[in-house]
Formats: sequence, C-alpha cells, structure tokens
Amino acid sequence: MARAINRLSARTVQTLTEPGRHADGDGLYLVVDENGGKRWVYLFRLAGKRREMGLGPLRMVSLAQARELAGKARTMAAQGLDPVAARQAALPSPEPAPQTAPTFAAIADAFMDDRAGEWRNAKHRQQWRNTLTTYAANLWTMPVSDIGTPDVLAALRPIWREKPETASRVRGRIERILDAAKVEGHREGENPARWRGHLEHTLPKAAKLSRGHHPALPYQDVPAFVAALRSRVADSARALEIIILTAARSGEVRGMRASEVDLEAAVWTVPAERMKGGRQHRVPLSRPALALLAPRLAAVGPDDLLFTNTKGGMFSDMVFDALFKRAKVEGITTHGFRSSFRDWAGDETDFPREVIEAALAHLVGDDVELAYRRGDALEKRRHLMDLWASFVAAENGAASRNASRSR
Repeated sequence: MARAINRLSARTVQTLTEPGRHADGDGLYLVVDENGGKRWVYLFRLAGKRREMGLGPLRMVSLAQARELAGKARTMAAQGLDPVAARQAALPSPEPAPQTAPTFAAIADAFMDDRAGEWRNAKHRQQWRNTLTTYAANLWTMPVSDIGTPDVLAALRPIWREKPETASRVRGRIERILDAAKVEGHREGENPARWRGHLEHTLPKAAKLSRGHHPALPYQDVPAFVAALRSRVADSARALEIIILTAARSGEVRGMRASEVDLEAAVWTVPAERMKGGRQHRVPLSRPALALLAPRLAAVGPDDLLFTNTKGGMFSDMVFDALFKRAKVEGITTHGFRSSFRDWAGDETDFPREVIEAALAHLVGDDVELAYRRGDALEKRRHLMDLWASFVAAENGAASRNASRSR
C-alpha cells in the first residue's frame, strides 16, 4: 500500500503548536520545537543508514517549497547520491579571513634579532628596546599597518623639547622599524616617522632645542646634589653615585660586575665590549668609591652585577631620570655629570688636557700619536679622581678646590 503524501495543508502548518515531528509524507516533516519554532526536515536512507537533511525554517520556506526541495533530495538519494554533500559542495567557498598585521612590537623584535650580529654588544639591543617601550609605548601593541603620523607625534611630542637627543633617536628607530614593516609587506604608503619633507614641518629642529651637549648640573652644585643623593637607599642612587665619582658612562656602571673590580689595586677594568670606543678602560677608584663598592663585592659572586633592579637584572637608564624627578632637579641627564667633571677639571685643576680626556675614556690625537702612546696615565688619573671625589664630598667644594691647585 502506498504511503500517504501531502498530508499537511498551508493552514495546518501555520496553526500546529504541539512539539514534535509532523509528517507530510514520503520523508518530509515539519518539526515544532519546544520554544515554538518550526522548521522542515527530510529523512531518508543512504547506504543503509538513516540520514536527516534540514530544509530551512517555516518562516523562510513555505510548504510548497519544502515539498519541492524534498523531491529533489529524494531523487538524488534514489540514485545513490548524498543530497546533503551535494548541497554543501554547491555553496560558495567562504571568504578567507583577513590577515591581521603584526604589531609594532613583533616587527621591532624581529628587526633587533636580525641585526644582532651588526651591533657591538647586547647593550645596543637593550637600548633600542628600552627607548621604544618607554617613549613609544603607545605604538608597541598597535598593528603596524595602523600606525600613522598622529600616533608617531603622540610618542615624540612629550620628549621633543625636554630630551631632544633621546627624541631624535626614538624617531629614527621608529622610522627604521616602520620601513622594515613596509619591506615585509605589512604597510603601504609613506613612513609617518620620516623627518625630511614630513615631520620637519611639524616639529622644531633638534638643533634649535639643544646645543648638542648633554644637559648638565653646574659642577659647583654637584656636592650638594651628591649629599642629597646619599640620603636615598635605593640601588639606583648608589649606581648614580659611582657614575659621578668615576665620571663613567651610565652603561659602563649599570653593567659593572664583581670580577671587574680589584679592591687591592683600587682599579675597575671595564671590558672593551661595554666601552663606547671598543677599547678596555681602567678606572682608578677613589676612597669613597671603594667604600661604596667593597660591601657589595663581599655579598655577590664574581660574575654578578653590582647594581641590580628588583628582579636582579640590569638597571634601565630610565631609573636615573626617575631619581632626578624625585629629587625635583630638572634639566640634567646622567651623561651630563661627565660634563660637570670636565668643566671642574678644566676650571679648577692644572691637569693636562690629555689626562682629563683619558679619565673620560676619550681618545685624543691622530692615529700616529695614538699608536705611540702605550700608557693610559693611570696614576696621574688616580690623583685627578681623588681630587674630584674630595670635591664631590665637600658641600661647598672650597677645600678640594684649593687642593686641586696645589697638586
């Protein structure tokens, strides 16, 4: 006996409310869900297995349309074809998901990794990362394709007048990273950090902001600054004190390890890879410097840093900016203390220029002169640094000033 078909009417399908399957015949059913929703399904067998094919909701597929769709599926099933698979194959392929551009941080890290072999030591990578994460923090997590001129200006403007040299370096580093991103296909158009023909029309030239020297504290004010500095217990304050006493560069002191200091000889030997000139440098240590370093040497291993942050790692140069801010001293830099020392040595002592420059690890003379100069004037420099330490320790500087004239 043939199965009844077309059991349902258009009015019936609209008024049915009882949850469950309601047969129209020959495998077509109207399904009423518990929440009142209605949808069409077609049940069939293929290769001995029962299959179910959804035909759409009643609000979108009428009874007549459902019967037509079920009829086509029935014909395919009778031929041994899978109507579900055929429908899926006929659907248009989904659009590929748009690729998200990498962040500025990802490009910066890759850029620094690629140039690791070009840089003299790891300090360069750390300087790049520190300046970018500190002064270009607004760019760090942005997709590199989205960075525009307003974003670059937002990073540079806060430091452009106060720290022109740092700001210029940050701008150049941003420009190089965005250029690298363009080469990799992650950006299009002009580089928003480009100076010539672009930012030069918005930002004042660095030459108009600074004479090219590091802002420095007048040497007459250094003793009072050091006296105030000694009231602070932070490791960064002790590191800054050593920077002042030795007239060394920030990175040389921040990277100081116990094995570099010889207490008996009162000499600190800075390895070539941490020197700007790429040559080993011996620093004579005054009594105040030895007194500061001795207890630290006793507490660490030979390969340990003498000054560390709270995580035991090397300080960032920015910690000294924080010290100046807490001390409410404006317009100076860590590097500027070398200028303070140079001015003091030139104005208040009779030491030859060559000795003063040697204390600053500057190379004076042409290549021939340097080739014949084998010594580093260590003992002469020791006398100079002892006088500087005495000056720094004296609040008014008068005693050391007189001593320096009678060396």
